[in-house]
Amino acid sequence: MPKEDQMLDELRRIRELLEPKPAPPAPPPHGMMNEFRAFIVKYKILGLAVAFILGLYLGALVQALVADLIMPIISLFLPGTAWDALMVGPFRVGHFFGALLTFLIVALVIFGLVRQTTKMGIE
Repeated sequence: MPKEDQMLDELRRIRELLEPKPAPPAPPPHGMMNEFRAFIVKYKILGLAVAFILGLYLGALVQALVADLIMPIISLFLPGTAWDALMVGPFRVGHFFGALLTFLIVALVIFGLVRQTTKMGIE
């Protein structure tokens, strides 16, 4: 075997030895508390809870924004009629419009948050 081939074989063996081996799987936790901690960590329950609570209060904040600030401005263009009492036949169009506006503002805020965190590298 030529010397170059021997050197290449030796380099291949060295590369194989230097390749990182996958870590053995962690043993399953024993005991109720350890299983619970593993569950919390694996599924990021704390982050989910924080996101849920913040989302709940963000929704309440946006509802107050729409009901207390935006819709009174719209009511100026509808004198003598409350915006949430606006009806077309049997349908409460005003209330639906308020809920739709609330949803659009919440969706816009969440879109902005996701867009900014993605730019910062947070997934």
